[in-house]
Amino acid sequence: MNVLVTGGCGFIGSNLVRHLRAQRPQWTVVDLDLLTYAGNLENLADLEGDPRHVFVRGDIGDRTLVESLLEQHRIEAVLHLAAESHVDRSILGPELFVRTNVLGTQILLEACYRRKVRRFVMVSTDEVYGSLGPTGAFTERSPLQPSSPYSASKAAADLLALAFHHTFGLEVVVTRCSNNYGPYQFPEKLIPLMVVNALHDEPLPLYGDGGNVRDWLHVEDHCEALLAVLERGRAGEVYNVGGGTEQRNIDLVKLLLAALGKPESLIRFVQDRPGHDRRYAIDPTKVRAELGWTPRRTFPQGLEATVRWYVEHPDWWKHVKSGAYRQYYETQYRKRLGS
Repeated sequence: MNVLVTGGCGFIGSNLVRHLRAQRPQWTVVDLDLLTYAGNLENLADLEGDPRHVFVRGDIGDRTLVESLLEQHRIEAVLHLAAESHVDRSILGPELFVRTNVLGTQILLEACYRRKVRRFVMVSTDEVYGSLGPTGAFTERSPLQPSSPYSASKAAADLLALAFHHTFGLEVVVTRCSNNYGPYQFPEKLIPLMVVNALHDEPLPLYGDGGNVRDWLHVEDHCEALLAVLERGRAGEVYNVGGGTEQRNIDLVKLLLAALGKPESLIRFVQDRPGHDRRYAIDPTKVRAELGWTPRRTFPQGLEATVRWYVEHPDWWKHVKSGAYRQYYETQYRKRLGS
């Protein structure tokens, strides 16, 4: 089978491309990525020269490019991960998130329908459900109540994808995952940010009182779920994919500091961001019952391996600590906003 992975040089995307090449070596994986600040070809350096991995730099919003790729490579299935994904940045510039996450998805869906792509997996987030109280968990029937421009744009893309199934018959399946962690995650997200700062004995900024709760899922477990959904998921359905490992942010940061042998005095509580959801928790009963998926990595195992990966790969993340690189991606971000 020939599959297209959008956003294949990002965090989840690069782990997914690598997983597909390992688990389905007969498949050809076409990777479409614009290589914005969080997309990095170094994430897939181990696949250089692989004849069944094809990288194309481009935008999902480029209709001509997308249609030509689908036709040229005879794409049979699409795993759609390309997105603007950082909540803080969506607060600073919502327009870019709507442009990429909503309009880009619409262009991709239309192209897949016209080119008769067999299956479209829309990879989304638990953030579309909004914030939970102290008990309970999100199911696939939970109402969509996004709190940020990012999560609102993802909710819109989810509904658009499902509409293409119900209106046009495109085989769409939507997945909504809890917070991913693991190797190759850009150090603006919680775990790599805290690890990198701690390694430099720099302050660890923690929003509010640190009591926000997240359900953590190792990225490789997520990739296994995505492959199961691609191959066996029912068209027109939503599958929640969660790790079942809720952690308060403050407790998680303390675990990271202990693993690195760093003092808790590095923690700095900072002003909470607007609309910060208090708690997420995923009920993965459906994906377990229908597809037989369950996470294979315990949270302690996954977290230890993740911390070790960042400690052992300073060359991967050290460039994002440099002022020159920070200035570069801030400039690119403003340029894409048209300001």
